[in-house]
Amino acid sequence: MKFLVLMWAVFLRLAFTTSNNETYNLTNSTNLAKPGCESRCGDLIVPYPFGIGTNCSIGERFNIYCNKSVNPPKGSITKHDHSWIKLISDSTLRTSNLVAKRCSFPDGSWSTTNITSDYSRNFPYTISEVNKFTVIGCGSYAWLTSAAKNRTVSTGCMVFCSKPDEVAAAGDECSGNGCCESSIPQNINYYKTQVDSLTNSGNVSFAPCTYAFVGEENVFKFKGISDLRATDRFDNSFKDRIEDTVPIVLDWAIGNMSCAEAEATNDFACRYSNSECVSSTREAGGYRCVCKQGYQGNPYLSPGCQDINECGDVKQFPCYGDCTNTEGNYTCTCKKGYFGDATIKDNCQRRRNSFNPLHLSLGLGLGFLTLLIGLSVLYLLFKQRKLIKLREQLFEQNGGVLLEDKLRTAGRSVMKIFQVEELEKATNNYAEDNIIGRGGNGIVYKGTLPDTRIVAIKKSQRLDQEQRDQFINEMVILAQINHPNVVQLLGCCLETDVPLLAYEFISNDTLHRHIHNYRASGKMRLSWDSRLRIAHESAGALAYLHTDARMSIIHRDVKSTNILLDDNYVAKIADFGASRLVPLGHDQVTTLVQGTIGYLDPEYFHTGHLTDKSDVYSFGVVLAELLTGKKPIDAQRGLEDTNIATYFVKAKKQNRLLEILDHQVVKEATDEQLKVACDLVCRCLNQVGGNRPSMKDVTMELETLRKFSKQHPWISEENYTITHSLTIESEEQELYTVPLVSNSDTFGEYSSSTMGMKEIMLHVQSPR
Repeated sequence: MKFLVLMWAVFLRLAFTTSNNETYNLTNSTNLAKPGCESRCGDLIVPYPFGIGTNCSIGERFNIYCNKSVNPPKGSITKHDHSWIKLISDSTLRTSNLVAKRCSFPDGSWSTTNITSDYSRNFPYTISEVNKFTVIGCGSYAWLTSAAKNRTVSTGCMVFCSKPDEVAAAGDECSGNGCCESSIPQNINYYKTQVDSLTNSGNVSFAPCTYAFVGEENVFKFKGISDLRATDRFDNSFKDRIEDTVPIVLDWAIGNMSCAEAEATNDFACRYSNSECVSSTREAGGYRCVCKQGYQGNPYLSPGCQDINECGDVKQFPCYGDCTNTEGNYTCTCKKGYFGDATIKDNCQRRRNSFNPLHLSLGLGLGFLTLLIGLSVLYLLFKQRKLIKLREQLFEQNGGVLLEDKLRTAGRSVMKIFQVEELEKATNNYAEDNIIGRGGNGIVYKGTLPDTRIVAIKKSQRLDQEQRDQFINEMVILAQINHPNVVQLLGCCLETDVPLLAYEFISNDTLHRHIHNYRASGKMRLSWDSRLRIAHESAGALAYLHTDARMSIIHRDVKSTNILLDDNYVAKIADFGASRLVPLGHDQVTTLVQGTIGYLDPEYFHTGHLTDKSDVYSFGVVLAELLTGKKPIDAQRGLEDTNIATYFVKAKKQNRLLEILDHQVVKEATDEQLKVACDLVCRCLNQVGGNRPSMKDVTMELETLRKFSKQHPWISEENYTITHSLTIESEEQELYTVPLVSNSDTFGEYSSSTMGMKEIMLHVQSPR
């Protein structure tokens, strides 16, 4: 009996801890479910606000239906659901999978099973962004469609196979060779999966079937050719394995109100003791209840969350001395006669008896000297206290309190806080020969930390209120960014007259110098491939800021001097002093116009409305610099052509692009590559922001352009002739409505008004 009780406790702890460390903290809870209600369906633990049976959940949409006709019983969201629940945590629900399938038969016929998963009538659920859309097969493609913000969205990808040994060499990488994957659109609660073939000839012989499914990221591991050969048209073992082992993750929340809104209602769920409310980040809104730190239990049921007896769990709360449990916490001290940190094993040491007649004599003899030393120490302490107070005042003056509040709101409070002495030593007391840059917001020094890391230390000018807000803004933005093509912020120091920021050191200067000053600096000319790669990496970083960061970030000062290159010529976006966070639910902010002449979006300049398309315009100027090698503002080009944006678009309309393009670019790039690149620049430089592509679209087109070789790999040399020249069509229209697509490219998002996936695939195989 004791063994069964122990196993039940271990099971509860494991069942309620997910891969993301989400837990209901109900290991010792006595209020798992409402009185008279079941808390288990087979192996599934069902905690309130969910419930099994009538009046056992917080609402009908949280009902869990237990099918006891199977062994063991299985729970599902609806009575006749095709999937079963695997785990419920405090913010997600993991359910079993469904796999779409398409197989070719020797006679040329096909069998297709498409999938539709609908969670829309179960209001609490949306499909989590931790899922990925995965396709397994050869010579096929699959796509997923849904709706978000009242528009149809899609994602998908293609799989190719040439030889079995090439697929085997791919290992567990889903990069298009037998396996591909793409991200799930945000804030969707249903999806439809469809599978089709790229040709009418069927799949390759060693992989007659194609499978597509949605599942939790990193759970499925592609096994190369063994997985493809396991997908036999008459063998469902692969399909069954995916449906059984790769779960779909659903986010859930109560209602559609935030914590502040729900707290004012009569049916607020987080009303029990020691519980607190957490607002959901979903577009649909809602909230959840959690126990406060130091408490455990079910926050949705009376009596709420109870104090954890930390002294009773030595493994989780170690104490090698006298442990005293307190409300929401505990204390651990060394036993009497010992001193040290009792939470560390063998750290408590015995106190020695300090009484000694000799010591007493020496103490009396040196009493007077001790008094003098004491007075000196008091004086030094007074000066030290005055210095500490001054540093505290400087910390507050430089926005330290505001920074802490913003970092706490942003969900990241861990940052290296450097002491003044550390950065002074790193820069040799800010020596002139360590200056590596000067700008409108301050001076940048090169420094070496005690751990031998080389850093760039930005010393800002004295800050007025507006400059202080810009400085804090840059800190908050960079603290939330973790991207290989964005300069990483390592820490800060606010205890000096002017604030200090420490960044990773980027050694190979700015893109501006490599384009315009390569002769003076002794640097090599950038090749066409290098320019494409740098443009693609920079665009990817900006797309991440616009769409993938926790809150959308508009850089507001994109220019070639703010794109740094490391030793390997990898691009790094820098200088976020002018950047702005876009609040959730908004696509623009109204602000005082700020930027650099030549790169500034004219629509933003005239309206003061800042959108992510303002960054697209500025990036279009950078692309024009890369293609022409010319500066953004140059009076020598004449009054009308001083601005490179006007100069570039005018040259394209007059069919003079070859005259202004950099001869290195013209020599190395194909006509088709030049045409696509120039068209992309002109679309980025469109005067109307709504007509510009998004940075994600720009990134995809640049990625495709990089992979599009001088001779198209699908067309023989004698049958393919480039018919496009560097000209603009008579009517104002986009020359490329469909981007060139390579083997591992994803489709991105398309509205219901764009061409279908089949047409896109045919277009890819029949270049214009």
